[in-house]
Amino acid sequence: MRQSALRTVAVALTLALAGPAWAQLPGGLGLPGGILPGGGASPLPGPLSDVEPATRLNRTLQDGLDPAEGSLAAARSLATGVVSELRRRTADQLLRRHGDVVEADDQGQPVVRGEVLALAPSPAALARAKAAGFQTRRRTDLDALGLQAVVLAPPRGMSAPEAVRRLRDLDPQGTYDFNHLFQAGGAAGPAAAPAGPGGAAPAPGGRLGLVDGSPATRHPALRGAKVTGRAFAPGGARVTAHATAVASLMVGDGGRFRGGAPRASLLVADVYGPTPTGGSAEAIVRGLAWLAQNRVWVVNISLVGPPNRLLQAAVAAMVAKGHVLVAAVGNDGPSAPPLYPASYPGVVAVTAVDGGRRILPEAGRGTHVDFAAPGADMAAAAPGGGYVAVRGTSFAAPLVAGMIARQTPWTSAPAAVEALGRGALDLGAPGNDRVYGRGLVAAELRTEPGRVGAQAAALRGP
Repeated sequence: MRQSALRTVAVALTLALAGPAWAQLPGGLGLPGGILPGGGASPLPGPLSDVEPATRLNRTLQDGLDPAEGSLAAARSLATGVVSELRRRTADQLLRRHGDVVEADDQGQPVVRGEVLALAPSPAALARAKAAGFQTRRRTDLDALGLQAVVLAPPRGMSAPEAVRRLRDLDPQGTYDFNHLFQAGGAAGPAAAPAGPGGAAPAPGGRLGLVDGSPATRHPALRGAKVTGRAFAPGGARVTAHATAVASLMVGDGGRFRGGAPRASLLVADVYGPTPTGGSAEAIVRGLAWLAQNRVWVVNISLVGPPNRLLQAAVAAMVAKGHVLVAAVGNDGPSAPPLYPASYPGVVAVTAVDGGRRILPEAGRGTHVDFAAPGADMAAAAPGGGYVAVRGTSFAAPLVAGMIARQTPWTSAPAAVEALGRGALDLGAPGNDRVYGRGLVAAELRTEPGRVGAQAAALRGP
């Protein structure tokens, strides 16, 4: 049993890292597609395109194939460490390639160069900032959330960490932070066979919201759903493989394939677009405000990143207004620090299991985990009209969002979440635990890749 499990980890991670697919970054940090809208790929040059990490991992796992206690845990630890390293190296590559528009914060996280986010600064605080050489780049009124964001540009030559420290010193009572860039929490595999015809009735739940890139709305699995979108990142909207897969898992209906709320309406806030600065905290918050303004009560956010004060305020405002925010816990491994927005209070944090209902070794852990759902050994829609095999917590969260939206009528967000919890299958330690949360939901929505002609997945997401 242990040897088989260890070999599974070895094979999965070898597939994950082998070949050019694992390091693809078409257009920017937030475009994890691996599959471009036209079907092409964009492998990164240099060390990120080689297979050395996969070879090293596979050799280590093979050498450790023994029945001794703890060997499986050691293999999983190594596996998740490599996955976490991939996300870091992807961020490092972004910083190297696009240093003109991206820089690092004080923790090494990518942020938009030359921008600091201020949450509703007072006129006196803005005056002090101006006297210190800062300029107001733009103001964003987030009326639906009761918030205002101001983007400040630091003096020439001042780094982002220096700028944030300076503003916090000038206004200790104010709220200032970096314009962090967030990554998608999973990746899709290669395109496969075309989709079949749909046949399910529309879901009873109202509109759902998605914060991601733009999905390929002409995909057969999405034709029965009303999908509308708006771009919030520089350069406009862009179709991505990740958004297409996530949207299909929310509202898709393609014969043998079904999402959590088939044929429901979906509003998409495209926060990525075609530029390296897509996926910024500012774009995400603007997208959330738009969804709130349109009274979208269930929103899926399959993105991960560091804590950000503006995003935290926006999430708190939406939760207070009764919106249900569903987010992926991320794929940095069980020992990684919490990722956001899934770790914010009130957010429904979702982890992922494979086809055998085992937790993904790369999935995050913690007391914030609410539910587990299928996130591997399953298919989702691809931009080219076919299906892909997917892996990651990104793809578990939309199933949960769809299931919550189908629970109508419900009087409050907590009531809807509690109703879903009553039907969860308890896995792991009895009761609510740090690995599976309240338990497994949406198990029946996992579509075997072979049923729709999808090829094997390659784990290459952040």
